Amino acid sequence: MKKVMILGAGLMQKPAILAAKELGFESVVVDGNPKAVSVPLADRFEPIDLKDRESLLRLAQSLGSDLAGVFTAGTDFSSSVAYVAEKIGLPSHSFQSCLNASDKVRMRGCFERANVPCPKFREITKTQISELDAQAKAGEIDFPKVVKPCDNMGGRGCRLVRDKGEFLPAVTHSVENSRTSRAIFEDYMEGAEFSIDSIVYNGTLTITGFADRHIFYPPYFIEMGHSLPSKVSPKVKNELIATFALGIKALGLTCGVAKADIKYTRNGPMVGEIAARLSGGYMSGWTFPYSSGMNLTKEAMKIAVGMEPDYVVANRKPLPWEPHESVKDKEQPFTIYEMKSNLVSAERAWISIPGKVKEIYGLEEVKAIYGVRDVLPRSKVGDEVDFPRNNVEKCGNVIAVALTSDSAYRAADDAVSSITLRLEPNNPKTDEFLSGIVCDDESGFPPSAFTLSPMTKVSFFADVPENSRTVDLIPEVLQPLADSVKDWNHCTLRKTLEKFDKICPVHKKLDGTKFWSAVLRGGIQGALYVADSE
Repeated sequence: MKKVMILGAGLMQKPAILAAKELGFESVVVDGNPKAVSVPLADRFEPIDLKDRESLLRLAQSLGSDLAGVFTAGTDFSSSVAYVAEKIGLPSHSFQSCLNASDKVRMRGCFERANVPCPKFREITKTQISELDAQAKAGEIDFPKVVKPCDNMGGRGCRLVRDKGEFLPAVTHSVENSRTSRAIFEDYMEGAEFSIDSIVYNGTLTITGFADRHIFYPPYFIEMGHSLPSKVSPKVKNELIATFALGIKALGLTCGVAKADIKYTRNGPMVGEIAARLSGGYMSGWTFPYSSGMNLTKEAMKIAVGMEPDYVVANRKPLPWEPHESVKDKEQPFTIYEMKSNLVSAERAWISIPGKVKEIYGLEEVKAIYGVRDVLPRSKVGDEVDFPRNNVEKCGNVIAVALTSDSAYRAADDAVSSITLRLEPNNPKTDEFLSGIVCDDESGFPPSAFTLSPMTKVSFFADVPENSRTVDLIPEVLQPLADSVKDWNHCTLRKTLEKFDKICPVHKKLDGTKFWSAVLRGGIQGALYVADSE
């Protein structure tokens, strides 16, 4: 049986392993972690570090003529795929183009030389940090800026640097999160953000997913979900796609897939990054297939094994070349198409305040909500959790699908708001969070669940009687918030208290100031924590 070598055995690679089986190939799955969640799905597993290109090449060579292709999705190792494929003559983007798409400094250089709109930037190495910190303190650097590792994904080490006081800890952390101890320091792009997946094949570019990204919690960039298809206007969408196409050409990507994180700023589209892989974050393997009815991973794998992506070719629709005025002088690099979506997919994340998980409620119940397709927990009982500073630290995700955006969004939000992580009591990290302590270089982070108006005066909260229903005791000063404001997990104050009364109907008399302050700061988790810690 012909074989496909798949790099990565995490959840994001599950669709690739299944696609190989559907296409009639044996999956040879490689990952440095032999306990990765998708290892049991592999026909054959090899524990190899995905950075070790020579070991990957030796494995590929050992498979001989039985190896039909090399593939990855949702990992940052497209260059490893291209290295192996190029050495043994299999279809792929070139190795050099994938290096361009994997290293943010190389990427920005390609964009600048081709005049593709992107932020102004500079590279920072560990030895340069002190010198640049001195420049920041001397007022020689304008803020805000963004710092991110040159070679990492998932938002690790990526954050907004709002002033000179945040420079040193932010840049140091970013460099520490780089495999090569390098960071990119760039201008901040203000504007709506989008994710785009695509297939690059025989001189054509087919858009296979265009989603709105929902980013929150500065100074970090936490994606709390994405919605597909996007609600953006056709004009703006076409301008973004044109800039994306120019970025793909600048990197030299010609045979495979490409994904973009891109913004629409006051000056038009600006590329955040373009990777030579399918997106992670459930878009390529879940939300787009639900929305379009097409198995994107399977179509992409066809290219990697030398087959035509026939479903794409037969069903794609042409898109016009309508570039923004900033790039209107550029020649169109590809014939552009799009795969249409008939349904709306909404992916939403749930998150936690700091602590250790004692119990989890609602995971099974929310599966019954109409429209919910997947409930995908990341954190389990006994895990340490924190308010996320990157996209790996979220506690789980829900995906809902419906005919309309209103229905899909509502189903996803309702599901997230019905999931509760109860934390162990008497935890210093939870106590610190509920007390409102924040780091000097993270002003305003983490935010509170519910925020009172600066004009609201609170002098006293009455005690909560033993075994009482808290939803009936909402203080007068909080009444205007009861149904109008939602926390990070889409819970109103009223729903928060209804959840508390259901989970904890029997409780001691609770100190009013401590209880209501914990609710405002930590939502349902704060309420349960105070009751459990009394």
